[in-house]
Amino acid sequence: MSTVPTVTLNNGVTIPQLGFGVFQVPDGETTAAVASALEAGYRSIDTAAVYGNEAGVGRALAESGLARDELFVTTKLWNADQGYDATLAAFDTSLAKLGLDHVDLYLIHWPTPARDLYTDSWRALEKLLADGRIRAAGVSNFQPAHLRRLAEESSLVPAVNQIELHPGLQQSELRAVHAEYGIATEAWSPLAQGALLNEEAIVAVAERHGKTPAQAVLRWHLQLGNIVIPKSVTPARIRQNIDVFDFELSAADMDAIAGLDRGMRTGPDPDTLN
Repeated sequence: MSTVPTVTLNNGVTIPQLGFGVFQVPDGETTAAVASALEAGYRSIDTAAVYGNEAGVGRALAESGLARDELFVTTKLWNADQGYDATLAAFDTSLAKLGLDHVDLYLIHWPTPARDLYTDSWRALEKLLADGRIRAAGVSNFQPAHLRRLAEESSLVPAVNQIELHPGLQQSELRAVHAEYGIATEAWSPLAQGALLNEEAIVAVAERHGKTPAQAVLRWHLQLGNIVIPKSVTPARIRQNIDVFDFELSAADMDAIAGLDRGMRTGPDPDTLN
């Protein structure tokens, strides 16, 4: 079984660099998918209130027999629940569905700038952190301007910004801001939902290493220092996605994949989603 390396966040908490995402997995299928992931060696599970499958994740964790301190659980605050008091209430709901007494990482899912509540929500995350109900506080889909505003109005720097990031959308400006503030970069849709896996450059890199295109792209992320959370419900693919620690891409391989950047989003624009 692969041993997944960890990334140390800016508050000293460690997170596995490769985790398991459950976006778009129905609650009824989530328990089996997470169980497959845990069996394959994943120890970091990423869900969100809006996914509607926190209870399914919680069932899999409870049935796994794994000690709580072996697991790293992330969930996220949905847009409709932003605001100080609403955030605290939403967190209670998520925690109850997960059946846990704390989560390892809690994220504001989107900045929703037109609603202008993310700084109030961030104060709520600061309280949850101070109370020991979360081990790390972070954000998701925040743009440079949103991060800078948090830095100006708060003493707490996000531990993580989880963003859409794959070879077609490499987010170099945003990653530079992360580096400036000591924020870890976590990639959602790390495989661009499969849209780039037939690209000649990726296929060639994969063939050179005797790996699949998806494995080659995940390895590219890892070598950049990104945290990744690939999602699958297929046990064979779940196992394949974690089997990426026995090879290394060359500088030429990394450059070939870097050449695919084209500003290609598979999800919403964070500046306009509300």
